[in-house]
Amino acid sequence: MLKKVSKNVERLRRHARVRTKISGTADRPRLNVFRSNAHIQAQLIDDVAGVTLVAASSVALKLANGGNVEAAKAVGTEIANLAKKANISNVVFDRGGYLYHGRVKALADAARTAGLVF
Repeated sequence: MLKKVSKNVERLRRHARVRTKISGTADRPRLNVFRSNAHIQAQLIDDVAGVTLVAASSVALKLANGGNVEAAKAVGTEIANLAKKANISNVVFDRGGYLYHGRVKALADAARTAGLVF
């Protein structure tokens, strides 16, 4: 009998597959998204240097409900504003193995609307 693999293990496999193809640099960092049931987080990462340049999350914004689409939009807008302050306009989007739907899509659309190009 086959053992069922958890959803998170499958997500991590998808993420590893995507990460072989994309990488962030200093001039075009990787916009990584992490989503949990209660919160959503985004960060701009320079993979060459191995550092996080900018980060935003629903926890840092102290939102009442960090696990909904409105929170994702707020985090997307915040990460774009922080990126502008750090003189970053072009990024590579890394959905983190999640489907490009719902909260992940809302965060990406809000970041684009606020000025990030990807």
